[in-house]
Amino acid sequence: MPEFVSAHEAVACIPDGAFIGVNAFLTLANPQQLLGALGDRFVETGHPGELTMFCETGFGDWQEGSDCERIITSGGVKAVVLSHYATMPGTAKMVLENRIAGYNLPFGAMSHMVRDACSSMPHYITRSGLNLFVDPLYGGSKLNEKATEDWVTDIFIDGRRYLKYKLPRFDVALIKGSSCDRFGNITMEHESCTLDALSLAMATKRNGGKVIVQVRGFVEKRRPWECIIPASFVDYIVLCPEQQPILGVEGYEPAYGGDRFMTADEITEFVLSHGPSKTDAARTTVAKRAVKELRPGMFVNLGIGVPEGVALEAAKQHLLNSITLTVEDGAIGGMPASGKAFGSAVGAHCIINAAQMFDFYDGGGLDICYIGALEVDRAGNVNGHISPNKLAGIGGFADITQNAKKVVFCLTFNSGGLQAENRYGQVKILQEGSIQKFVEQVGAISFSAKNARESGQEVLYVTERCLFRLTEEGLTLTEVYPGVDLQRDILNRLPFPVALRL
Repeated sequence: MPEFVSAHEAVACIPDGAFIGVNAFLTLANPQQLLGALGDRFVETGHPGELTMFCETGFGDWQEGSDCERIITSGGVKAVVLSHYATMPGTAKMVLENRIAGYNLPFGAMSHMVRDACSSMPHYITRSGLNLFVDPLYGGSKLNEKATEDWVTDIFIDGRRYLKYKLPRFDVALIKGSSCDRFGNITMEHESCTLDALSLAMATKRNGGKVIVQVRGFVEKRRPWECIIPASFVDYIVLCPEQQPILGVEGYEPAYGGDRFMTADEITEFVLSHGPSKTDAARTTVAKRAVKELRPGMFVNLGIGVPEGVALEAAKQHLLNSITLTVEDGAIGGMPASGKAFGSAVGAHCIINAAQMFDFYDGGGLDICYIGALEVDRAGNVNGHISPNKLAGIGGFADITQNAKKVVFCLTFNSGGLQAENRYGQVKILQEGSIQKFVEQVGAISFSAKNARESGQEVLYVTERCLFRLTEEGLTLTEVYPGVDLQRDILNRLPFPVALRL
């Protein structure tokens, strides 16, 4: 039976040099109190140090100085292996400044690595990530000079090249649950996702490590299939009555946790009442054009940022009953939430673990995905994870875009001051942005046009003024919106000639 201890007592078992797995999806299912206690211990004692932190996405609350990041920013960590850095600005800064080793692996690959770490296999083998920045031919996931470990190598099987991801060996697992029963069995009824909590706990126990779980309190009655982590896989339980389901979001919202059944109309009403009071005309124009690609029966994934508006437009047009929206951390059905609650789904029909979701994605189950972009080049390649002064991280971007039948990139033509209006179907650019999105060659490859052409994917690039498609000629302009001047607003602002099929 697990021991019930304080957060500081729990983290006292963590030795110097430990390899720590954190089960979190950005602000969701985030073991904030455990991470905070670990940071406190290092600040007070200088131990444990030389840690490596492994998390399938990232953990943090989007703000510098977060309790979650203290163990890293205070100097206790030598390396981080993450798919997403945006919620961890302090960590991202340290990686960009080469102060700690930084690695960026795809979310789906990391999820499957955690699952496979429960077995006796030494590697996870897949074609996801080929010809992208994670491919050893293009850097192999290393973000800076301190990053010297080879997490990704390649292997040939029957004449085809695959990527071989090294499996993690966890010394410690930090997990957040909702409740536990008197025996220490863990449930997650108030969380928006479970991610791969069970796999992480199993992999850690298999390696002889310690599993630490924080929960809000006790539950008296439960059914066996409601248990996410059996007590036999848990070493320490920390009661944290102050924990929040979502960092930065006060209280518990039943619509996110699955305690409130909602019809499509009720979901639409909820989203409209909780959405921003002001909308950006450029982003709204992108969403209105992008939503036209939806067809009844489609399985859909929506990325963070500009693509979030597509779900809102789908709700306004009463399309939620005819499509299935999914989130890579496990939510199926309902409507993906935005902002700090991203990863949750309003009125989800089902929540599965992340590895199962990526099984579906990797197998070609997604009919269409909507995803953002930092840069697009003349060949149609996309950089969605890093720029000279910003490290967002790849997240699920690579797994999703490499395997979806249809990929719709949603982005503004430029950023940094862009102002546009759309009145009565006429688009007018009031002020151009200072940051170019379309470039001669992307700084890093998150999406490979070569891969897309070889697999027969349909690829669109939707902006607020025009639409490009991927063809054998590369980036090809196929639509110019009413009110937009082709020469002035598009061709004169591209740093390369583009094929026209208008």
